[in-house]
Amino acid sequence: MLPTLRPSANCGEGAINDLQRLTVSLRGGFEQQATCQLFRFTGQLDAYSDKQFGDFVATHRSAAMPMLLDLSHIDFIDSSGLGALVQLAKQCNGEKQPFVVVGNTRVAQTVKLVRLEEFLHLQPDLDTALGQLAA
Repeated sequence: MLPTLRPSANCGEGAINDLQRLTVSLRGGFEQQATCQLFRFTGQLDAYSDKQFGDFVATHRSAAMPMLLDLSHIDFIDSSGLGALVQLAKQCNGEKQPFVVVGNTRVAQTVKLVRLEEFLHLQPDLDTALGQLAA
């Protein structure tokens, strides 16, 4: 079971409960935390959804705070999805913004296959990712 992250006291929002439909196969949510920006996605991150993924993150992203991408509920990721992650990581690195990706076994396997685990700061779970951002 994933831990519920709580927003900062001044946000007035609860945990991400309803994910916004980005495409037929991808849903996304955003929550401003006290220590980071949390993006959660579920479904498929592929050629049909990579543009909407990028647009959603760009709309909600602030370079002022670390970013955590929770992909632990992604069922499928292809080269287009990996490309969207790489592009986002490049933007964050260029702006000196801490950036961490949490992935399930399927995501981790795909990321490791192309040797991007260090570049994407891939972490196995939310607790480890939050610890990485706090370090």
